[in-house]
Amino acid sequence: MTLFPWVIPIRVVDLLEILIVAYVLYKLYLWMRGTIAVQIFVGILALLLVRVLVTAADMTIFRAVFSSINEVFVLTVIVLFQPEIRRLLLLLGQNRFIRQLMRSPAQLERVAEIVLAVGDLSRRKIGALIVFERSTGLRNYIETGTQLGALLSRDLLFTIFYGQNPLHDGAVILRNARIEAARCILPVSSSRQLSSDLGLRHRAAVGLTEITDAFVIVVSEETGTISVSSDGELISGITVDQLQTYVIDALSPRMREESEITNSEGSTDSAAA
Repeated sequence: MTLFPWVIPIRVVDLLEILIVAYVLYKLYLWMRGTIAVQIFVGILALLLVRVLVTAADMTIFRAVFSSINEVFVLTVIVLFQPEIRRLLLLLGQNRFIRQLMRSPAQLERVAEIVLAVGDLSRRKIGALIVFERSTGLRNYIETGTQLGALLSRDLLFTIFYGQNPLHDGAVILRNARIEAARCILPVSSSRQLSSDLGLRHRAAVGLTEITDAFVIVVSEETGTISVSSDGELISGITVDQLQTYVIDALSPRMREESEITNSEGSTDSAAA
C-alpha cells in the first residue's frame, strides 16, 4: 500500500515541460504587454475559469452554453488575435535558426551575385542605390522608374549603375531573383537625426525604410563606402563580408521561392534554344 496515494509522480520530463510552457507564456506576455491583446487574453482566461466552475458545480444550462461556445472558440481566437498571430509568424520567420534552415544553394548564389556587384561598385566609387522588396509591396515606387523584369546578375547590376548608363540615376528595386525596375524615385527622409553630410541616396534609403520594411544598400559615389538601411536606421562603413551577412539575414524569409523562379526561367530558355 502506498503511503501517500494522492501524490502524483513527477518525472524530469514533466518538470522540463512545465518550465518550457512557463517561459513561452512569459515571453508571450512580454510581447503582448501594453496592447489590447492582453485584455482580450485576460477575458478568455476568465471565461475558461467560469467554465471550470460551471463544470464542477454541474450546472446543466451553463454547460450547454459553454458547449456551444466551444464550436466557434478557436475561430474567435484567430479573428481576435489576427494582428498578434501575424506578428508572431513574422518574428518566427525572421529567426536566425529558421532562416538558416530555409536557405538554398540558389538563394546563396544570388546573394553572392549582389555582394560581388556591390563590391565592384564600391572599389570603383560608383554610386548605387539597391532596394530589396520584402513583405511590403513596392509597386508604387517601381512604377516611377523604368521596368525591366530581368533576372538578377552581377554584371547587370554593375552595368545599370555605370556612370554612362541612362538608368544609373535613381534606385534599382529587386523582388526575389529579379530586377523589377531601375531609375526609381524614392521618398527622402526628413529626419534630423541623420548627419548633414549624408547625400540624397542615403536619405532616400532611410526615407523608404521609414515607411516600408524594405532593405536597402547604398554605395557612396564620393568615398565608395557601403551602407545598409532597414527600419529607418542607417549603418555605414560596412565591409563586403559584413554586407553578405546583412543581405542573408534580410532576404532569407523573402527569397525562399527563388530556386523555383530560377529553374523555371532556365527551362524556358532551354526550350527556346
